[in-house]
Amino acid sequence: MPELEDIRRRNLGNLLRHVHLDGALSRTELAERTGLNRSTIMGLIAELTAAGLVREELPVGTGRAGRPSLVVRPETDRVYVLAFDVAVDRLLAARVGLGGTVLERLEAVRPRAGADLSSVVGVLAGFGKRLHATAPPGTVCAGVGASYCGMIRPGDGMVRYGPDMGWVDQAFGAELGRRLGLGLPVAVGNEAHLGARAEQLRGAGVGAQNLVYLHGDVGVGGGIIVRGELLDGEAGYGCEVGHMVVNPYDGRPCMCGSRGCLEAEVGERALLDAAGRPSSQYGWPAVRAVVDAADRGEEAAQHALRVVGDWLGIGVANIINLFNPGVVIFGGMLREVYLGSADHVRRRIADHVLAVSRERVRLRISGLADDATLIGAAELAFAELLRSPLDTLPAPAASTHP
Repeated sequence: MPELEDIRRRNLGNLLRHVHLDGALSRTELAERTGLNRSTIMGLIAELTAAGLVREELPVGTGRAGRPSLVVRPETDRVYVLAFDVAVDRLLAARVGLGGTVLERLEAVRPRAGADLSSVVGVLAGFGKRLHATAPPGTVCAGVGASYCGMIRPGDGMVRYGPDMGWVDQAFGAELGRRLGLGLPVAVGNEAHLGARAEQLRGAGVGAQNLVYLHGDVGVGGGIIVRGELLDGEAGYGCEVGHMVVNPYDGRPCMCGSRGCLEAEVGERALLDAAGRPSSQYGWPAVRAVVDAADRGEEAAQHALRVVGDWLGIGVANIINLFNPGVVIFGGMLREVYLGSADHVRRRIADHVLAVSRERVRLRISGLADDATLIGAAELAFAELLRSPLDTLPAPAASTHP
């Protein structure tokens, strides 16, 4: 019956998701989490084991007397995805195993050279082919995901707008898939959206149903989780918090054409200008240098963090009043900025956020550090496998390698 088959497919995906996210779990724990009886759990585990997605084994070092119960683990070394991250200054690629373990990674500098679709795809496709070719025989590539620092059209991976590098309507997902030549579609997401999901699943927001993730690169992006789901807007372009206007009268010009946007007031160039750094200095090393200089007592650097911290605090205050999150997470460049300006951010929140909204909110830095968006891309790549494990799993790599 179709209904029973749909239920079975959902149960398989649900069980695999628990193991993927939380690692070794016993049959009893899986039964408690899923609400399924023990015999059903045993049958589902048997199917996933036969497909090479999980294995059962004795737990390590329990310290308990008697024979310990078997635990179910993801087949991390056998099933993997390819994950890519396109930031303003760097390109990342990784082979990420089921369970979220980064097995291999490659990185390259991305020059700030304008609309560079061909060169970006060329580097990433080369990385992907290397990672796929060096995977052990018998392994399976279950999907491909990519994070991009711009506005992504849902469904086809089209970059509608990437202001910092001039990308407009660039067919990034389709072109990367073609150049990889693996016969797999490339799922593409906005970096801050994917960072929010990654932090909720594996980082500083684990267990939070309502969170905001702020990602700083040259600009500022946002990912907002409401009741466990990403708030993506009518067309998939929601949460562009970097273009929330915080300083409309005396604001700095923004790449979007407006003035006084949050990213214009707290982004890379705003910090470096306030610190008196020349235009020839840019990127994360330059930002970290300002934060380090402030720690050493340099007045110009401390002034820059005060100015940027005030505007960041105003932006965060507005976000908390609007969405009442349980957690606000600072990622990317903003991780460094927040660490250097936390007092100023908290002061603005104390002054401008409604008491009922600020009494429970926690401010955190990214738990996944520089890999938040890369891990988000990997989770995007795993999504179809976790929805329908046995229908999605492709053939092992040994049958496709030359």
